[in-house]
Amino acid sequence: MLFNSIDFAIFLPVVFILYWFVSAKRLNLQNLLLVGASYFFYALWDWRFLSLIVFSTLLDFIVGILLEKERKEGKRKLYLFISVAVNLGFLGFFKYYNFFLENFIEVFSLFGMSLRASSLQIILPVGISFYTFQTMSYTIDVYRKNLKPTKNIIAFAAFVSFFPQLVAGPIERATQLLPQFYIKRKFDKENAISGLRQILWGLFKKVVIADNCAFYANEIFNNYSDYSGSTLVLGAVFFTFQIYCDFSGYSDIAIGTSRLFGFNLMKNFAYPYFSRDIGEFWRRWHISLSTWFRDYLYIPLGGSRGGVWSKIRNTFIIFIVSGFWHGANWTFVFWGALNAIYFLPLLLRENNRRNMGIVASEKSLPTFKELIQILFTFSLSVIAWIFFRSDSLMDSFGYLRGLFDSNLFSIPDVFPKRVIVFILVMISLEWWGRREEFALEKLHQRMKPYARWVFYYSLLFSILWLGGEEQEFIYFQF
Repeated sequence: MLFNSIDFAIFLPVVFILYWFVSAKRLNLQNLLLVGASYFFYALWDWRFLSLIVFSTLLDFIVGILLEKERKEGKRKLYLFISVAVNLGFLGFFKYYNFFLENFIEVFSLFGMSLRASSLQIILPVGISFYTFQTMSYTIDVYRKNLKPTKNIIAFAAFVSFFPQLVAGPIERATQLLPQFYIKRKFDKENAISGLRQILWGLFKKVVIADNCAFYANEIFNNYSDYSGSTLVLGAVFFTFQIYCDFSGYSDIAIGTSRLFGFNLMKNFAYPYFSRDIGEFWRRWHISLSTWFRDYLYIPLGGSRGGVWSKIRNTFIIFIVSGFWHGANWTFVFWGALNAIYFLPLLLRENNRRNMGIVASEKSLPTFKELIQILFTFSLSVIAWIFFRSDSLMDSFGYLRGLFDSNLFSIPDVFPKRVIVFILVMISLEWWGRREEFALEKLHQRMKPYARWVFYYSLLFSILWLGGEEQEFIYFQF
């Protein structure tokens, strides 16, 4: 079920009414309703893959209890290994089986050996990368004794399958989200209204910005050899805003929807395109995944401790694994490696945590130096996104060659003024709201009531009448 669909527009109010008006007096009934609603939400895509969610839920619930009872470290490690191996095994099979098989055959062909093996027609379960990492965080934290295992299977099932963030995050930690299922929720009108405001902003970014950008980005990337360098620049910029508004829009809708039910999810985006260096960018982009890899992979590897070579090794591991997490294609691996190369100068000069605060936090506009830093960091991101978007490395390099041809400074073949205006409106609103959790959180406080309602209805009109052709959320494929 898509957030930007009629189905969800019917589903959400029904669940909301049942949640607050039918089951509000009993916590277990509320949690059970969320489990049922979440399974229904997922089953509308493909009910057969519900078995994977149910199996992972039962496995990690049992492993958590065994980890608490067991005192011998060897057995505790075995239980953790079983949980991680099974979860990653499912992820590896559905997401990477054909990739590894095809590359294995290709390596042998380089040595003149021919192997016969047929790939499988595997359907990638929606959200498997997200809920797998979420449930793994539970067993790892229980193993580390950062979290006591739950004895409430209903609460745990609701944590694993919570429908607002089930298929594309944010990837919640068990330490942060699971305890919220133990506490009786009370309806908070102001929190719910703020949640609706965040949903509206997320829909605007997805439907009006991302879906309109997608039309032109797809056309230009799919036929890059037919266009001038200036048009390819525009195509790359369109995809840069498409992926941001698509994914951050999903996160806004997920977080806003969760607030309607009395839950607080972690912030997943913090205005990354206003970053002054690539280190700041990665602290602000897909925060739930970046911090997951930091805490469960980067720090256990040694993090930034140790010598120069260990720092370089750990940096490349974390970025390449992050790239590979996104999909079974060498383009994602290269995208990750390129970001590692971007990051290395900051790390080696120990400047990677230089820009920790909000840009121009006490001013309306950035300084000239800050503006140049923002534009430079944005340009690095645009180049990296070319590899992320392309179907193959050959296409990526072909796109770059075309981008820097003699027509780079010509008038673009494609110049959709309306889409560019939408992007500028979005950038302006995000700049004005950059100090808040989301762009519209406190914007209404600066407006008179009539202006506020005109603004909200303008956004709603844009969503209903100015959106692009309906597109599935990009991160559903990951």
